[in-house]
Amino acid sequence: MERDEIVELADAVAPHEGIASGIGTTGYGAQIVIEAATSEEALERAMRVFEAAAARAGLPVWPAVWAMPMPEETGFEDFA
Repeated sequence: MERDEIVELADAVAPHEGIASGIGTTGYGAQIVIEAATSEEALERAMRVFEAAAARAGLPVWPAVWAMPMPEETGFEDFA
């Protein structure tokens, strides 16, 4: 993925406190914040947001290979 493509993705996920990754790789990804009553609802909404952001950035449509809801109380350092 080229820098400009990932910057476009970052811009598209920014309204959801998102960050994007993938410069210099063969794939792309993002972390976004979604508020929801359940993990299942959060994951469903997050996937819609991610797919729309990828389309807005003009990225190829690929199936998601990994998605994980994370409770607000869990810090990202637990997954480093």
